[in-house]
Amino acid sequence: MMIMKKALSRRTMLKALGASVPLPFLDAMVPALTAMHRTVAKAPLRFGAVYVPNGVIPSQWFPTAEGSAFELTPSLAPLAPFRDRLTVVSGLDSVPPPPPGERQYNNHADASTRFLTDVTPSRTLRAGVSIDQIAARTLSRDSVLPSLELALESVDSGTSCDFGRSCVYTGTIAWAGPTQPLPMEHDPSAAFVRLFGDTAGNDPAARRASVARKGSLLDSLAGEVATLRGTLGASDRARVAGYLDSVRDVERRIQGAMEHNAELPVFDRPAGVPDSFADHARLMFDLQLLAYQGDVTRVVTFMIGREFSGRTYPEIGVPDAHHPISHHQRDPLRMEKCAKINHYHVSLFSSFVERLRDTPDGDGSLLDHCLILYGAGMSEGNGHVPTNLPLLMLGGANGGLSGGRHKKYAAGTPLANFHLGLLDKLGVRIDSHGNSTGPVSLD
Repeated sequence: MMIMKKALSRRTMLKALGASVPLPFLDAMVPALTAMHRTVAKAPLRFGAVYVPNGVIPSQWFPTAEGSAFELTPSLAPLAPFRDRLTVVSGLDSVPPPPPGERQYNNHADASTRFLTDVTPSRTLRAGVSIDQIAARTLSRDSVLPSLELALESVDSGTSCDFGRSCVYTGTIAWAGPTQPLPMEHDPSAAFVRLFGDTAGNDPAARRASVARKGSLLDSLAGEVATLRGTLGASDRARVAGYLDSVRDVERRIQGAMEHNAELPVFDRPAGVPDSFADHARLMFDLQLLAYQGDVTRVVTFMIGREFSGRTYPEIGVPDAHHPISHHQRDPLRMEKCAKINHYHVSLFSSFVERLRDTPDGDGSLLDHCLILYGAGMSEGNGHVPTNLPLLMLGGANGGLSGGRHKKYAAGTPLANFHLGLLDKLGVRIDSHGNSTGPVSLD
């Protein structure tokens, strides 16, 4: 191995035309002294939270056996290739006391708001700090962005809101403060701009001009890329090439969507959103992967759908609106359709996990250095059930998380206690959160 006299800065970027492309974790970023002792140089730890709306069908979700003997249920079957990295969590409740002077609702606004804050939303716009933002204060101190908030539905998507509660509560799961909800970006082109810079307005003429002149961001960086490659070893050159190919692929897909929308009149939805739900989801997952790989941020929250989502899924044989059929009243046909939606969401997530596993990062893969929380804020949508929440953990958390288990907590264990244990795995220690009574072990 060649020992460099001076390590490449972790914050080295390729820059041209007002845009910046951060680099993945490279051997050349390891200081010379630690290069001879690989165990000292660890890749950064990342945290992600993926939210699904309207609950699940518990009988199709939760394994019956505990520990390592569990069998994957129909809803979780797409995660079979990652069983050794998967922890299924059950037994956790999200029933904190209601705000002063108000009754407990146990509804959709509560579900999405409590998912990471453990605080029930009040009639005035107030909740609590979410654990992703607590984690970001530590994990993303050296990153370009503290956190990234993404979604597949916008706040103005036409989805209903809970009576007496702001639509903000069902439009985000991330809160920087008790009165600071963070907006979720659903347009992949806008998210790409946030990650790498450059933008175009939604005026048709501006869009056409942008598409005509913009070309490829990576093409504008060709000179810098060539210079950089000349300073790197073979393994780093291959890693950079793979990463930039991924950036180019995402860029190409966004560019195609922008070209599709370039001739449209001024409209409220930003250009760049694919027509297909699956394409939209995969593109947003790929943006998360790029954000982790380039160390733009180490904390991402992602809403596959908003609570009350009425999205239909004819591509999987479910033309019905999601929210109405989640109130299935024990009708077997409706329950089967809801289970299909749950399975479909997990299958899209599974493709993201595969990309994480197959992406080199430091001394392992991105999946080795991630802790991804996936789940819903209610167990069963039929009754807005806030007990026994359906949650999954994926990833190695830099060696801190063992998979291949169904972790079942005692009935009534507060979700907030689990959040304390999760933050501890991320190296973030706080005394309390929401209605917590003490941390639980994730081991």
